[in-house]
Amino acid sequence: MSHGRQKGIIIAIDGPSGAGKSTITKLLSQRLGYINIDTGAMYRTLALVVKRTGISLDDEEALQRVCIGVAIVFERSNGGYRVIANGEDVSDAIRTPEISLLTSEVSSRKVVREIMTRMQREMGKEGGVVLEGRDIGTVVFPDADVKFFLSASVEERGRRRYEELKAKGEDVSLDRTIAEVARRDEQDSNREHAPLRKADDAIELDSTVLSIEEVLAEMEKVIKSRL
Repeated sequence: MSHGRQKGIIIAIDGPSGAGKSTITKLLSQRLGYINIDTGAMYRTLALVVKRTGISLDDEEALQRVCIGVAIVFERSNGGYRVIANGEDVSDAIRTPEISLLTSEVSSRKVVREIMTRMQREMGKEGGVVLEGRDIGTVVFPDADVKFFLSASVEERGRRRYEELKAKGEDVSLDRTIAEVARRDEQDSNREHAPLRKADDAIELDSTVLSIEEVLAEMEKVIKSRL
């Protein structure tokens, strides 16, 4: 089943913003002893670099240069991981509402997706990885051994995001946060290149009604049956 991969299978977890992909991917990869590749964090990092360099999103050559020039590394830290870009820890800087919306725009560009997809395939090709994002099971690894699609209602995802931002001391409103999540969904689902959609062979899990533990239990059951 593992297509001759050396280090284990490839597990894809796709879904909209705020469905719990990061938490689930982190815990699942720990339990399996697999590497966790957060592709959303990669696109967020790129959005941050684009913002700092001040280039126009319509300047394909400049975008290409930025994509090729950024070195992104995930470092394990206290049971989680930190995102390092060109030697700088950007883990917190990439999690602001502004960067969330910019990420959606940056990741809709064809040149960006092509370079990042290559980078992600390279990182995961030997297996033993859990990748999370919007297009892992449809574009990056259409032949992934196990595919999940993690969803939740827009209200629930907005509420979680609101709690997260409030805990960081940010001045946010619940209604506005829900509206931003809905806007991000719309951008991600309607973009021309690699839109957010559920792969035909992905197993859908709804985290509105399932706890983290229940989602993990379902996933582990499926993975065991495939190993």
